[in-house]
Amino acid sequence: MTTQAFVAIGANLGDARETVERAIADLASLPKTRVTARSSLYRTAPVDATGPDFINAVVELQTELDPHALLAELHRLEAVAGRERPYRNAPRTLDLDLLGHGDAVLETDTLTLPHPRMNERAFVLMPLAEIAPDQVSSAKIARVADQRIERL
Repeated sequence: MTTQAFVAIGANLGDARETVERAIADLASLPKTRVTARSSLYRTAPVDATGPDFINAVVELQTELDPHALLAELHRLEAVAGRERPYRNAPRTLDLDLLGHGDAVLETDTLTLPHPRMNERAFVLMPLAEIAPDQVSSAKIARVADQRIERL
């Protein structure tokens, strides 16, 4: 049985646009997983982070992986892309955030679902609204209206 999951993708080091496109392709090749929708690419200013602008997107997956197995795959893809974590919110070659996994509500040391800060970030809500408008209310969009975001 497959579960609908959403993953936010971001990068702001190196060729960020190419990295995000590659990540979308890599997500499509995960075991027991397929990409069923992908947003446009967006350029956004860093939020609670430093460095150049980010390139962001969101994908919808259908997956047989449980949330922790999917998170492990996301971390593996980040590592392959050269992701380092020298300090919190450091610039990144690739950031993959599991936003939601079906109706799962989790709070563990390694994973909180739904993602605890997704409703504070235009770079998540705008691309998510593009591919899954039922997941994002107009009130949520209004709360992030002051954040700079540009659809590419």
